[in-house]
Parts: sequence; C-alpha cells; structure tokens
Amino acid sequence: MAGMNFQYDETGSTFYYFLVSFYALALIPFSIWVFRAKEDKDPKDKDKTICHCEACQAKNRRLHASKPKERFIQKILYIVVIVGWVLFAWAAYKVAQIKTDHVEYDPYEVLGIDRGSSDKEIRQQYRDLSKVHHPDKSGGDDTMFLRIAKAYAALTDAESRKNWEEYGNPDGPGAMQFGIALPKWLVEGNTSIWVLMSYVIVFMVILPAVVGTWWYKSIKYSGDKILLPTTQLYYYFINKTPNMVFKRAFMILAASFEFWKRHNNEVVERPTDDEEVRQLMRDVSSTYLNEKNREQPLCFPYSVKARALLLAHMQRLQLPSTHLHSDLLHLLSKCPTLINEMVQICAQLTAMSKAGHATKPRLETLENIMKMCPLLVQGLWENNSPLLMLPHISEQQLKHFVNKKRAIRNLKQFCQLADEDRRSLVKHLEDQEYKNIINTLRSIPAVTMQCDMKVLDDEDNSITANAIVTVMVTLTRESMLSKYGSDPGSLANAADWPAAEGEDAEVALDDEPPADDPDMQEEEVEEKKKSSKPWEKNKGKKSKGGAKKKKPAASVPYKPKAKQTSANGVAGAAVDKKSNGVVVKQGDEVAETVGKSDEESDTAQDSDVEHDLTTAPSPPPPQVDEEDDDWEEFEMESKKHAKLEATSLVSHSVHCPFFPSDKQEYWWLYLCDKKKSDLITVPVRVTNLVDKQEIDVKFPAPKKPGVYTYTMCLKSDSYVDMDLFQNLKFDVKEQKVVESHPQWDDMSDDEEHDDESGSDEGSTSDDNSEFEYDEDN
Repeated sequence: MAGMNFQYDETGSTFYYFLVSFYALALIPFSIWVFRAKEDKDPKDKDKTICHCEACQAKNRRLHASKPKERFIQKILYIVVIVGWVLFAWAAYKVAQIKTDHVEYDPYEVLGIDRGSSDKEIRQQYRDLSKVHHPDKSGGDDTMFLRIAKAYAALTDAESRKNWEEYGNPDGPGAMQFGIALPKWLVEGNTSIWVLMSYVIVFMVILPAVVGTWWYKSIKYSGDKILLPTTQLYYYFINKTPNMVFKRAFMILAASFEFWKRHNNEVVERPTDDEEVRQLMRDVSSTYLNEKNREQPLCFPYSVKARALLLAHMQRLQLPSTHLHSDLLHLLSKCPTLINEMVQICAQLTAMSKAGHATKPRLETLENIMKMCPLLVQGLWENNSPLLMLPHISEQQLKHFVNKKRAIRNLKQFCQLADEDRRSLVKHLEDQEYKNIINTLRSIPAVTMQCDMKVLDDEDNSITANAIVTVMVTLTRESMLSKYGSDPGSLANAADWPAAEGEDAEVALDDEPPADDPDMQEEEVEEKKKSSKPWEKNKGKKSKGGAKKKKPAASVPYKPKAKQTSANGVAGAAVDKKSNGVVVKQGDEVAETVGKSDEESDTAQDSDVEHDLTTAPSPPPPQVDEEDDDWEEFEMESKKHAKLEATSLVSHSVHCPFFPSDKQEYWWLYLCDKKKSDLITVPVRVTNLVDKQEIDVKFPAPKKPGVYTYTMCLKSDSYVDMDLFQNLKFDVKEQKVVESHPQWDDMSDDEEHDDESGSDEGSTSDDNSEFEYDEDN
C-alpha cells in the first residue's frame, strides 16, 4: 500500500510488548482459578456438627486416600502459576528497559547552535560546517553535508520551516511505519522451513487428533454422560414392561452397560471374580439372584455380578475381598445418574404414548425406579426401617423402639420424643455415639410443600378445558430435629449433654417445645392419661373407636404467619385463597386419620389438602390498586428471568456413610393422577433446595369438564421415608366460545366503507389511498 512502510522488529522490542499483553490475559484468570477461595466454613465448627461414627470415618479416610493424584495435580498447578509469574516479571522488566528508537529532529542541534540564534549566526555556522564537510573537500562527508543542508533549509526556507514545525520533518509528512511484533529471525529464509513444519504439525496433526479423540468419546454418551447403549436398553425394557415391579427395575439397573468392561474401560475384570461372586451369591439371601432369567443382558455375568454387589450393599454385608469393595464403590457412584436417566425415559415414553409411538408406563413403574435411589444411597433394603439411617442403630436395637409403652417407627416420631426419653431409649450408647445421632438428625431434612394453582390470564383465572394451569409449589427445608423435636443445644462440651436414664440431667429452657406444638401436646396428654383416674382412662378408650379427635391447627413452631400448611400438608382451618377463588379444605379430613396406625396416619395426612373450587362460595373480589397489580407482574417477570440462570447443584450434604462420595440432597417433583396411574408432568429434579425454593409446574387442563383430583409428589433421592404428597382438587369448566368483539365489527364496517368509497372515487382516490398506506408503513 502506498505511503506505508512495514518493518520487522529488529531488536525484539515490539515483540516483548505483544508477549506481555497476551501473557497477562491468560495468566491472571488462570491464577484466579488455581487460587480461588473455597466456600468452606471454619473446620473446627464443622467438625462439631458432623458424624464421627466408624462408617463415616472410614469413608473420610477412603476419600482422603483417593486424593493423592488430585493433590499432586494441585501442586503442579501451583508451580506452573509461580513459574508463569516469574516469566511475566522478567518480560515486564525487559519491556521497561526498552529504549525508543524515535528521536525528535532538531535542526539547531544538527548545526550546533543555540535556539534563538539570529539568521546571521545561522548562515555563518552553515558556511563554516560546509567548508569542513563538503564532499569536494578532503575528508568531506556526504551524509553529514546533507544533514547540514537540510537543517539550514529548515531554518531559513519558509516552507521547510513550516513542515518542520507541523510534522517534525523539513521534507513534510513521511511514510507511516508499522512494526510487526515478530522477531526478524522468525521469518528469515533459513528458518522459514521450520516455521512451516511447525504450522503443519500443529494444525494438521495435533489439532485434528485432539478434536477427533474428543468427538469419538463424546458421541458415545448422552447429555448426562450416560452411554447411548444404556439409554437404548432402558427404552427397550421400560417400553416392554410398562407395569414394572421393583425387582425388575433393580435387575435392569444392574444390567447397565456402564458396568460392562466392553463399553467402559474403568471396569476391572479379574480371574478371581467367578469364585468370589459365587461365594457372595451364597451369602446374599435374596430371590433376585436365584431367578432363571434368560433375557439378555440381564443374564450376562457382568449383570449378575453387579446385582450381587448391590444386593450385598443394601443388606450391609461384609464383602469377601477388597477388590469387590472397589467394584461396588464404582457401581454406586454411577447409580444416581443412571436412575435419573430411567426417570426421564419414563417421562419421555409417557409423552410418546399420547402420540401412539410407545407404550405408556404406569405410575408404579416410575415410583419403583425412584425408590431405588435412596435405598442405594443409604444402603437399605426396601422393607428396612428408616431408623437404620441413624448411626449406631442396628436391626437388633430396633426392638427397643417398639414395645407396649411406645411405638417409634420413623425419624419424625423419634425426634418428637423428649431429649431424656431419646437418651434413655439408646442408653446403651456412649455420649459421643449419641452426639453422632443428634448430628445426623440435624442434617436430615424436614420439608414443607405448599401448592397454589392458578391460570395466568388477564381476563379470567378460572380453569377451562385445555387451559394451561400453573401450580406454584413452595418448598421449605428445615432440620428435622429443630422442626419436630427439642435440640439438646451446643455440641461443644460432652458434660452439657443429658445423661442416661437413672442419672441427673437438666434440660435448658431453650430445649422446651413451644406451647402450640401439637405433637408435644399429644405427649403431654398421654402423660396425663397415665396419671389420671380409672374413669378418665375409660373415657379415653372410648375415643379410639367412637369420637374422633381433632388435631391443632399446625404442626410447626409458632411463626408470624399462622395459616400455613405443615410438612405433611395438614392444617386445621380452611385457608381461603383470594387470588383465584381456591379453597383449601383441611379441617374435616384431619379427624379421619385418628385411630389409624402411625404410618397410615402420616400417609393420610400427606394427601388431605385439596383445592376445591366447587363446594365453597367464591369470596368477593378484593379491591386492589393498579400499582399493586403492576408490582405483582414485575415480580412474576423477575422470577421468570431468575429461572433462566444456571441451576446450582449444591444443597446440603447427605449423611450416607456407605455411599462412595459426598452426596447432595436432590428431589423429584411431579404431578400425577393416582386414580388413573398416569404421570401428568415431567419430573423436575430439584437440586438447589437450601432453605426455600419456588417452582412452577405447568400442565394442560383435561379436555372434558368436570372435577379432577391430581396429586403433587415430592420424592427424595437420598433419604428413605421422606416423600410428600398433596392432593389438588379443581373444577374444569367448559371452554369459552370466542364471540365476535365489537371492535372487530367496527373494523369490518370501516373496511366496507373504504371499499365503497374506493369504487366511487375511481383511480384518483386509489392513488391517494395507496399513498396514505405507504405513508403509514
């Protein structure tokens, strides 16, 4: 290009500027990533709130022993960062030492005179220097003479002086120079062949090899890192067996191709596997291994081995060798992700069945698949007591929980006991072991689920056929011990803990249950019955079969908002939803749960809440300002934008000493029709329930008008006996017929009037109408 002069970096100064700038762009983010601050609380305080049972300590030692490679990689990263900053400091020092080649042109300095010299002095100095440096003189210098002549012209000639003052050069503006930030030796002829070879190796060998390797590995997996043959296996068997029992779901899970060395190189097969697996199958007492199933791949050796290992884990058996234990840890690490894939496939097959492309799986199939996950995480069998999730509690000790005086069958009932009763119930345990139980109860969640059903419409909020219904679910997580029972207090000193039965123990005032806690009130009533008179006891017995006892309004400690649904969906009084005329009927159904067993009572309470749109009269419309409406719309839009953000995968750590790694609390939330055994919505996996979470579940209303009852289900993938159910009863009305709007009639009249006027006015009016139309456009 004319007027431009490209020059390579002869001294390497420009290259250092480029190197320092590019190097800093990569080094600073890399250093922040390596030395990023980990979100970890004070380890001393954390050590007081975790479980120190033998199983948890063994798990921590195993996790710590499996991290030498990670620690080695971390040290290498630290060394790389330190070396990188040293190189950056050296490059910055080199840049600071670079001297600029550009020197401002000064004709006074060339002539050797001071600034402000007169014209006479300039001419005299020019003559003297010309006599010395003229080329015709002996010892003359052509270059020096040209510089002198140029300096003299710059000071005496008007145009040269103007160019010097404006451009710094008597000859006027020169060619623009660009410095290429590459050393000259890099593009010289003797090194060009090596540069070309390096380009060929990087862009034609290394880069295609890396991309090809990544592509070959990625095409074998789905989005959740599940092997595609495993996904196809799940599709085949779930479609083949729509009504799947727990046993068959377990066998299909054990047949996943992640457990087969042909598809997964992480699996280790040993010559001793046959003998060890046979011995393990003899120890495992289950019909899951004795069944003569010839279906492939359910009968393959890898599937039988995986099934035996998982059964031994769920029965908490001691494995005969360390090799099998390492294989079991590998299986368990894959199971939660595989089970979630099976859940998603059930939902997809349900959607495909509506189009006639697949067999619809029953709701029991989905629930049996979900049931496997908490059992595998906790190492329990399907009929085991949930109390076995507590440390130091075994099958032999459960007989002390059920006797003539008490019937403790779940964690909620165990938490509701007074602290002295809890301690006396496990009086055979030491104080530290009892601390571990309390710490575990603190970590186990107690979730409250509240549902509000709406149709988001500006004109009419009633539910009509085929309308999109939104169920706004609010999940609130609390500690089970703090919600249902009394917390012993600080774990710092063992002396502050209540002693076993027979020893003096003082209970702090903070540990007393609130006055409005119904569960604790029931215990007080029972204690009064024990000390009451015989005729009073007879009155109490009559209430078992005759009169029905009513429960208080809520099963939670006192809060400012009194009308709030409890964890199992029970509240004493009817709650009036003014937003859409939905009335939650709860007072009548509570009494029906009395007289049943504890498990039946809990199940019934979970399904008592019903949204009834038909029985109760609709309240008068509230007077709401326009500003309040705008604010509600703004909040709704804010929630929509917040949901578009990335969902966090961190909630709370699960107490699972038999699981190979740290497990976070996840939940499945879905809507179903229990009567028809039909899944209504795709299960939503809740992964960030820390304290409170709001989730919108949308589904199309039924096509036919009538009263329907759906059930909102919340299932845990980490804990047993933590499921919540809430019935939603709603009335579907006929779909409204869209009538002609008065504004549409006005528009049609205007169009007819325009057509008539256009036919009368002729071509002139047509031109005007086209002009007006174009102007509007």
